[in-house]
Amino acid sequence: MTQLETVGVIGAGAWGTALAQMLSSDGREVVLWAFEPEVVEAINTDHRNPQYLPSAQLSPAIRAVGDLSELAGIGTVLCVTPAQVLGKVLGGLAQPPRDLVLCSKGIEAGTGRLMNDAARAASPGSAIAVLSGPTFAHEVAAGLPTAVTLACEGGRDQWERLSPAIARSAFRPYYSDDVTGAEIGGSIKNVLAIACGVVDGLALGQNARAALIARGYAEMLRFGEALGARSETLAGLCGLGDLVLTCSSTSSRNFSLGKALGEGRSAAELMADRTTVAEGAHTAPVLAQLAEKRGIAMPIVAAVNTILQGAPPRDIVAQLLARPLTAEQNA
Repeated sequence: MTQLETVGVIGAGAWGTALAQMLSSDGREVVLWAFEPEVVEAINTDHRNPQYLPSAQLSPAIRAVGDLSELAGIGTVLCVTPAQVLGKVLGGLAQPPRDLVLCSKGIEAGTGRLMNDAARAASPGSAIAVLSGPTFAHEVAAGLPTAVTLACEGGRDQWERLSPAIARSAFRPYYSDDVTGAEIGGSIKNVLAIACGVVDGLALGQNARAALIARGYAEMLRFGEALGARSETLAGLCGLGDLVLTCSSTSSRNFSLGKALGEGRSAAELMADRTTVAEGAHTAPVLAQLAEKRGIAMPIVAAVNTILQGAPPRDIVAQLLARPLTAEQNA
């Protein structure tokens, strides 16, 4: 039997741990880098990650490490760090991997860079791919059926290398070469999920949430197309599919954050108290700034940003509802 190629995963939060568990399901070794020494110890000793994914009994094929040099020589590495530290963490790699698969969803604050731009600067020589789609970590770790977009900047050649390393019986990637579209869908849906959570927290009803998803998707399309993304990418798993999932469940960290905001808790209190990262809270201000700079109408994104800055959610919703009436295609 041919030995399976080892895969690396950078980041042992809930999503990184779930991906490591999925990747190890065919028996291959997975080297999982964690920032926290106690997480490394728990995974290697007890095969659990009680801090980030307590529900999963992890495979013994997962080897946790605390030193990025342990990933040297691994050809395929998935990066699952929080978006705002992705460039910094990748800068610590001793040897750029052949294929670097980005699984973080966000836009870098300060620079406005997408993750593929940050990764390319930090890990020159790596071929970049983006894995994104409607995924909850606990379901992937449990082996439940999941489909995602795997966007490869290297086209079909890179897909032929990566798809056998990533696809599993219950984890199905679909090919794309639209890296920008895959990233934008995942980044913007996090902000829109906060908005849907606010609607839920304010008890505004299912009609309002459905309308917000549809209008939010229109904002996603406008922004994506302005940056060169293809509309068919955003209509797929990494755009509309991810949006629908995260805008309708408290299993979404971003939806849960928005719900708590709608119920009257402050953003500062919630962000200080969260063990896991709600990426939409970090993406909203930079996304709102980029949209304003480019003249792209994104009123829902702007509203979320204002609420995160401390404005009363009910007042901001009232302002959205008071906007001038217009044709749906122009709104």
